[in-house]
Amino acid sequence: MNLIPDDFDFDGYFEQQVDERAKVRPASTWCDDVVDRFYGEQSQKTWVPAGFHKMRGKFDLRPAEVTLWAGINGHGKTTLLSQVLLRAMEAGQRAGLASFEMKPAVSMAKMTRQAAGTGQPSIAYIRGFHQWTDERLWIYDHLGRVATKRVLAVATYMRKELGIDHMVIDSLMKCGIGTDDYTAQKDFVNDLCSVAQDTGLGIHLVVHMRKGENERSAPDKFDVKGASEIVDLADNLVVCWKNVRKLAKNEQDRDPDDPDAFVRIAKQRHFSWEGSFAFWFDPDTQQFREHHAERAFHIDLQREVA
Repeated sequence: MNLIPDDFDFDGYFEQQVDERAKVRPASTWCDDVVDRFYGEQSQKTWVPAGFHKMRGKFDLRPAEVTLWAGINGHGKTTLLSQVLLRAMEAGQRAGLASFEMKPAVSMAKMTRQAAGTGQPSIAYIRGFHQWTDERLWIYDHLGRVATKRVLAVATYMRKELGIDHMVIDSLMKCGIGTDDYTAQKDFVNDLCSVAQDTGLGIHLVVHMRKGENERSAPDKFDVKGASEIVDLADNLVVCWKNVRKLAKNEQDRDPDDPDAFVRIAKQRHFSWEGSFAFWFDPDTQQFREHHAERAFHIDLQREVA
C-alpha cells in the first residue's frame, strides 16, 4: 500500500497539465482505431474482468470510462467495489483509492479479509498482503470533504505519474458539492469524464440513492441521488441492492438458494448488455459469491501475475 499525502501541491500540478495544443492532431491519427471498430477486437484486449465468472463478457472494467456505483446506504456498494478492485489488482492492474468516508486502515482491513478469505487473517498474511499491494495499490490519504478541483488533480496525478489503471472515488457526496447544487454535480462528473477520456484512466465513482418509502423495492437509475445529468454523463451505472426480504427473516427461515444481494448493470454506453446478477454475501470474509455453496477465494501472495 502506498499513501499519497494530502500536502502535495495538487492544485499546482493540475494547472500544469492544461495544454490544449497537444490535443490538436490530424484526423488520420485515429485510422487504426476506426479499422479496429469495424474489424478487430483490440479494444477488448484492454478490458479487465470484474472478478466474477457470471459477469465476464457482460460487464468488464474498461479504460477511459467513468462508472457510477450506486446503492442505498448499507447495501454493499463500497464492499463490492473493494472486491472488484482487489481482483483487478490480482489480474495485474494498478489501482488507486480515494475514500473520503473511510480511513485507509479501515479500507485495508476490509480488503485484507477479502484477500485472505477469512475473517481473522494471520499477522504474517496481513503483512504479506500489504507488501503484495506495493506497486499495485495507492491510497490518497484524506478523510472528509475535499474540493472537486483537488479530486480531479489527484485523478490526473494517479494516472500520469503513477500509471494507475482504475481509481475509486468514494463518494460524490464528499467532493465539496452541496446536495442541491445540481449544476456543480453535473460539471464535476463531466470533468471526471474528460480526465478519463484524456488519460485512459478508469474512474469508479460511488454515489447514493434517494430515500424511498422502504428498502424492499430494488432502486433503478432514476433513483440516483443528485442531478439527473450525472447518470447521463457517466459511461456505466452499477446498482447494488440487498435482498431485504430475505434478511428480515429469522436465520433458520432463510432459503439458502435465495440470493443475499443483486447487482444490476443499469447502463453501459459502449456495450449493449444490461441486466442483473444474483450474489450471496459472507459477512466473515466480506466476500460476494456467485452461489451459496461457493467457497471463499484466497489470493496466493506468492503467485506471479499471469
